[in-house]
Amino acid sequence: MASRRILMLVGDYVEDYEVMVPYQALLMVGCTVDVVCPNKRAGDHIRTAIHDFEGDQTYSEKPGHNFALNATFAEIDLASYDGLLIPGGRAPEYLRLHAPVLEAVRSFATAKKPIAAICHGQLVLATAGVLNGRTCTAYPACGPDVIASGGNYVEIPADGVQVDGNLITAPAWPAHPALLAAFLKALGLRIEG
Repeated sequence: MASRRILMLVGDYVEDYEVMVPYQALLMVGCTVDVVCPNKRAGDHIRTAIHDFEGDQTYSEKPGHNFALNATFAEIDLASYDGLLIPGGRAPEYLRLHAPVLEAVRSFATAKKPIAAICHGQLVLATAGVLNGRTCTAYPACGPDVIASGGNYVEIPADGVQVDGNLITAPAWPAHPALLAAFLKALGLRIEG
């Protein structure tokens, strides 16, 4: 299987499963995954949060793990990456306030490289202006943001995936199997077995 380089945009209080599971799964299939956060360097840590669905009106939030970044946002070469992954959690709320993050997202969209986003990660896509006319899903509370940015929001089961060309989206971490399978397919990777 040919290796692919993936850029993952994260920040403090990213959803724990949504950074840990894709990171480890993509490494397992031979991808190189650079995990970056604006204003932090390789070796710095981000804090994660565990979001769970326990019957309340929204998800619950518990402390997660510390996750070590392995690349420095200010030093990345966007052209060297084959795909972009944006996990959810609370991090996208403030990541979308960084102009260089939005420029990076636009670069992937313009190049029509695969972009996977899950849960609240679509807030970054909406703010970057790359959802206009595109169909995607997100955590339901982010649906209005998708619509306000000109996107077509679809509500699907929590373990489902929505694919619109190079745009692969899912509503929450129960969708990891479907999201990662669609992302790998968009990257031109196949798992034999």
